[in-house]
Amino acid sequence: MPFARLAAATTPTCHLGLGLAAVGRPGYINLGRDGDLPADRTVDALRERTHELLQAAYAQGVRYFDAARSYGRSEEFLADWLRAHPEIDDVVIGSKWGYTYTADWTTDAERHEVKDHSLAAYERQRAETAELLGDRLDLYQIHSLTPDSPALTDKELHARLAEAAASGLTIGFSTSGPAQADTVRAALEVTIDGEPLFRTVQSTYNALETSAGPALAEAHDAGLTVIVKEGMANGRLAEPHAPDALKAVAAETGLGCDAVALALILRQPWAGVVLSGAATVTQLASNLHAAVVDLDADRLARLAPLVEDPRAYWEHRGQLPWH
Repeated sequence: MPFARLAAATTPTCHLGLGLAAVGRPGYINLGRDGDLPADRTVDALRERTHELLQAAYAQGVRYFDAARSYGRSEEFLADWLRAHPEIDDVVIGSKWGYTYTADWTTDAERHEVKDHSLAAYERQRAETAELLGDRLDLYQIHSLTPDSPALTDKELHARLAEAAASGLTIGFSTSGPAQADTVRAALEVTIDGEPLFRTVQSTYNALETSAGPALAEAHDAGLTVIVKEGMANGRLAEPHAPDALKAVAAETGLGCDAVALALILRQPWAGVVLSGAATVTQLASNLHAAVVDLDADRLARLAPLVEDPRAYWEHRGQLPWH
């Protein structure tokens, strides 16, 4: 398991990772994005921004970096940075397959990505990822599993994933939607020759959406590394959009709403890695302060009412525009 490398780390930020969804393509659904990126979002401009973030994150102790085939050119940008820094050999690199980027570097495409969890899609995208990241890839995840995904029952796909695992690649999955807990539990039942196929799970969990928590605890107990995504709820938990209760707690700590929101996740005993989705170096630095936020019982009690019904949360998320 590549995440054993993180277990030996002693920096406060060793349980924080950097996700590249917001900077690998010109359009995404994060609030405040118009002010986060340069007006001219050329490939070169976003490559430069990605490299700035990777460099800053590494310098501050971050050792897990997360990309995906559907995050525009995120794998390409990450691969470029890794090649430019051959001395960096202590990071864990994860990517995902199962969605194809279809926006053609625009922000107003009719469809930005297309989902396909078939064996053919895996083989095509595995080859594309291998061409870019080669043997630097540690973790390959099925992107956004849901309970009805054919990837949960496709035995031929499972066999091919097991072959990749036998060659040294860690196999995981991510989840999305209001039935994340059901998806996690179904994936835990997938075995090859009596052994679990998946070794990691990446799910949405934040102050507004906590429904996957019990299932993620079960996954952790089963030996999987849990990666948490969307800890900022696509910007809904950052200034100026954060709820008043979160703003009040943040003011007391002297840190940002973002740091408090991520600290709330870090305190979960099952959370192995919590992703920052920062689009600027300033945001990243603020996110990484999550490692030192003090959340006492009173503050936790005041944040608890922020939890939403998962169906309402995901309906809201589905209505966020691409910026």
